[in-house]
Amino acid sequence: MDTADAKLHYRVHGLDCAEEIAVLKQAVGPVVGGEENLSFDLVNARMTVLAQDKHLDRSDAILAAVKKAGFRGESWTEDSSRTTIWERRGRLITTGSSGALVVAGLAFEYRLLGVSANASGLATHEPPAGAIACYLLAVVLGAWFVIPRAWLAAKRLRPDMNLLMTVAVVGAIGIGEWFEAAAVVFLFSLSLTLESWSIARARRAVERLMELAPNRARRLLPDGREEEVRPDQINVGDRVLVKPGERIPVDGSVTAGAGAVDQSPVTGESIPVEKSPGDTVFAGTINGDGALDVACDKPASDSTVARIIRMVAEAHSSRAPSEQWVDRFARIYTPAVIALALAVVVLPPITLGDDWGLWFYRALVLLVIACPCALVIATPVSIVAALASAARRGVLVKGGAHIETPARLDVVAFDKTGTLTRGRPIVVDVVPLRDHNEKQLLGRAAALEARSEHPLARAIVARAKETGIAFEPAESFRSIKGRGALGRVQGREFWLGSHRYLEERGQDTDDVHDRIESMSAAGRTVVVVGNEDHVCGLIAIADAIRPDAPAALQELRALGVHRFVMLTGDNMGTARSIASQLGIDDVRAELLPEDKVEAIADLVSIGAVAMVGDGVNDAPALARSSLSIAMGAAGSDVALETADAALMSDDLMALPWLVRHSQRTLRTIHQNIGFALLVKAAFVVLTVLGHASLWAAIAADTGASLLVIFNALRLLRVRSQVARNP
Repeated sequence: MDTADAKLHYRVHGLDCAEEIAVLKQAVGPVVGGEENLSFDLVNARMTVLAQDKHLDRSDAILAAVKKAGFRGESWTEDSSRTTIWERRGRLITTGSSGALVVAGLAFEYRLLGVSANASGLATHEPPAGAIACYLLAVVLGAWFVIPRAWLAAKRLRPDMNLLMTVAVVGAIGIGEWFEAAAVVFLFSLSLTLESWSIARARRAVERLMELAPNRARRLLPDGREEEVRPDQINVGDRVLVKPGERIPVDGSVTAGAGAVDQSPVTGESIPVEKSPGDTVFAGTINGDGALDVACDKPASDSTVARIIRMVAEAHSSRAPSEQWVDRFARIYTPAVIALALAVVVLPPITLGDDWGLWFYRALVLLVIACPCALVIATPVSIVAALASAARRGVLVKGGAHIETPARLDVVAFDKTGTLTRGRPIVVDVVPLRDHNEKQLLGRAAALEARSEHPLARAIVARAKETGIAFEPAESFRSIKGRGALGRVQGREFWLGSHRYLEERGQDTDDVHDRIESMSAAGRTVVVVGNEDHVCGLIAIADAIRPDAPAALQELRALGVHRFVMLTGDNMGTARSIASQLGIDDVRAELLPEDKVEAIADLVSIGAVAMVGDGVNDAPALARSSLSIAMGAAGSDVALETADAALMSDDLMALPWLVRHSQRTLRTIHQNIGFALLVKAAFVVLTVLGHASLWAAIAADTGASLLVIFNALRLLRVRSQVARNP
């Protein structure tokens, strides 16, 4: 093995967020020759080390560094995915307990000090011993996973959000603000728990993807016998038999048989695709009404479904995490405040000969007012309120980072089937020919399709019933695999089928041919109905546009989204027809999942991109986008688990609502941060001038924290109506 290209893989238990990746890079980077030798897969909690020669025997040192950073690591094996209850639920337990203890501490104060005392401000009263005990336990539990990271950041002189939060809590405890310290810890812990939860859902998505491919396959032996094996035992060139209604186990080519295959799990096509010898089929797709003999073209490890699984994981790990502004600010703010306090203590007495005690007091006031409680709490409480408000509106947003992204969107990419359209075919046009009328044409077609479960057949039967046409199933019915059907209706033989079947019967004419080509170019599937003498008429079937789609796109454009893109596995004619009706700028059709990922990667390079989809085939593209949004009620489980947000009501008008809500959330966060910094700056000036007292600093800090909280809680008010004007 070429050791220069070898890699060492480790499972890191408890790896749930981008911030923890940064912590691990700081801890493990020096051991492996630099952070550039590390890569991470958040979805699978895997850390990969480029195993250069000098690292091949350093596994113990690498694992020791992982442990020092506060995690448990082990060499990667298939069994290493097993975790303890504490590793799976530890964050939830500590966060929930911290919140409960904050409430218990408040209950102690209200009971022993009285409501009036608390309403006037906790800062003027020493909390009772029971309340202090509750607050202290809340701090310990809430900061259980934070303190090791903060200590590591302090030792490496690289301040981060963990260190900033720790400084805030220590400062609050130092001035007796026990409630404030506990509340800050709880809210910060809650934000980390939400991020951990979103990664856990992504892991479940990958597990459900694996369920798409069947566990068993029928391999055909040279002597014609069948042998049941696992898909990973099938070699390239082997032939497998796929019976009607079964999932296809491998990627391959049809060698015998014909029928319709539902490819929606992979390509998103709304209508089953007819397959005949020579056509390609994909693992995980569903065979229709005809048995297929399929020759394996790729091993199971390289099938389309396997590639989807890999792409979902890689997209989650490669997406660069955007650091919170407060986290970046903390790297400057925390050391700057400490340096300024030291300067206030030392410089005036040395340079001006002033009293050391006076300036020490002023430095203490400076540290108190600089305690970043309001600054730290500004973002988490706003995010929590915004997430709760969105959930009430039927929009599930999985974490704070994703609630801010909609406000900055430049491009929205849509899957077609099930997202912009209803996801099921309906009859959109009936064209009688010769001396036939619409009622006769639909009645005969419905009679021929009465017992079929094909989606096109169901659409024709449904249209006949909607228009009140009575019909009986055709007599002497015969199905022609992959082409059409024959039967007797009211004593006369009629047939129904595709354009290809019409040509095979020799009944195609120039006029009929031109009509079919025109309808097909508009993205419609054409069913031809005829008898032994002539063509009776044409029935056009298509996937209908959602009624709320035009208004939703119009609202999004008004909110600043300047480009819409359609990404679909359907044919170009269908895609262009839908796009022209909705005013979509860019159409990309006949795409496989990897093609959609490439398209999203191309779009992401020019701005923030949201991908909206509902199918398994959309999962990799959803994971690669800046913001992934799944259609909730009708969407696949994999799309829902992969997405950053889900529209649980399947209401496209929730998209512009989400953008407005995100903009409102960002305004609130900016207001809170701006107000907190303004109060700090004002008191810094007053302190240096000698006009601020310790008690005034405490009151200002507490007041700023409370005002920030109250302002953030305004986000809980749900604005259910999507207004035309902000």
